[in-house]
Amino acid sequence: MGKTARRFFLSFVLCLGAGSALAQGHLRIGIGDDPDVLDPTLSRTYTGRIVFASLCDKLFDIDEKLAIVPQLALSHETSADGKTVTIKLRPGVKFHDGEPLTAEAAKYSIDRHLTMKGSFRKPEIGTIDSVEVADPLTVKLHLKAPFSPLLAQLTDRAGMIVSPKAAEAAGDKFGLKPVCAGPYKFVERVQQDRIVVEKFADYWNKDQVFIDKITYLPIVDTTVRLANLRSGGIDLTERILATDIPTVRADPKLKLANSVSLAWFGLMINQDNGAKSNNPLGKDPRVRKAFELSLDRDAINQVVFNGEFVPGNQWISPQSPYYQKDFPIPKRDLAKAKALMKEAGITGKLSIDYMVNNAPEARAVAEVVQSMAAEAGFDLKIRVTEVATALKAGEDGDFQLYGLTWSGRSDPDGNSVIYQTCGAPQNMAKYCDKELDGWHQEARAATDVEARKAIYRKVAERFLDKGWILYLYHPQNLVTHSARLEGYRPVSDGIIRVVGLKLK
Repeated sequence: MGKTARRFFLSFVLCLGAGSALAQGHLRIGIGDDPDVLDPTLSRTYTGRIVFASLCDKLFDIDEKLAIVPQLALSHETSADGKTVTIKLRPGVKFHDGEPLTAEAAKYSIDRHLTMKGSFRKPEIGTIDSVEVADPLTVKLHLKAPFSPLLAQLTDRAGMIVSPKAAEAAGDKFGLKPVCAGPYKFVERVQQDRIVVEKFADYWNKDQVFIDKITYLPIVDTTVRLANLRSGGIDLTERILATDIPTVRADPKLKLANSVSLAWFGLMINQDNGAKSNNPLGKDPRVRKAFELSLDRDAINQVVFNGEFVPGNQWISPQSPYYQKDFPIPKRDLAKAKALMKEAGITGKLSIDYMVNNAPEARAVAEVVQSMAAEAGFDLKIRVTEVATALKAGEDGDFQLYGLTWSGRSDPDGNSVIYQTCGAPQNMAKYCDKELDGWHQEARAATDVEARKAIYRKVAERFLDKGWILYLYHPQNLVTHSARLEGYRPVSDGIIRVVGLKLK
């Protein structure tokens, strides 16, 4: 039996037991891929963030209006010089292993993010120079320089606090059985099949946790996820296809919760990472410009997403106060693209290895891009790859062109620095511009929106011309769930927050 067939069979079996499962408070969530390691320090996948929302509370969170709100923290205060941030922790919080969450535990986790080998959090909070335990429930973060995006970074994995006792005992195996202070505790994981968590009886906000158990089911095929939802095999799915919106709205058993995403989708061009960067697209800015001019972002949005997404050419959407209006979305100009290819000495078709995540819309975008670029002289060879495998290939420089979605952060720094600066962990092209790095540091130190925006204008002017990413659009978060599920709150980061959810 094939994988898709097995998944349909599973949904049928789940349907047969749906009545009893609902009575027991068992929520099944369909996710678009199998997350990578469940360690907040090492994780880098979007679906991992969805699972962490049940396992690992953070110091802060964001609400529906993108305001930063306390979670494990009670309050914060920044010194006059901007170099010390004092955080008061919530009392009475316990980790899943029964250990108390203290200032020592917060210091341990932040230090772990900063020093652990392979940490993807270090670039996010690397401006922290030291962490001081001021009293049992107070930590002081001493910064190397003022850092305006700090609290925004602490609303994601950098703000997740793990049990020091469990982390020390598990070592590099911590991600196999994470122990945090979230509403649910880890039960089991079967790779490519399921992740199961159950309600934590000693959760600090347990009065708002109404569901006993959650099973996350990685189902790559979006159509299969929606079929499982409609049949009752799952109760909620993230990221339905934009083309399925009419179907969902017409079904009285389903509800759609949508919000404009903080995410961006970009085409990554390998400029200087290994042998695969040694080609005209990677090395010649004229060829890169020709490639961009061969694309029509509005048409991609209409063809693949029924016009539901937001075309864009920057790492924040046109709706953001930081959007740079001086650099509007380029229009398609096939004549100019062909002229640039000729100027660069390209004759015939330029063959390019185009790595694409194994997801329906990613493949559809790739096919439209392939067709458009072909008219300018590009021969894109589409290579469909599983998400985690593609990320590793990206790190290794095993790509010439790579289509990737970054799930987005509430502060523009979180959407840019990790990809644009020298040596950053997501900078898979090995792009490096020291002057641009300096501008990012200036933007981090500024606190006024207009002052930061003026600095980002310089970043945009340089990176949109010389950089390695062609930004194409900003998705909608299209979360769909059974009408029997109540309490879902759509937030622009697309993360499924399980506190407050109820199954009728």
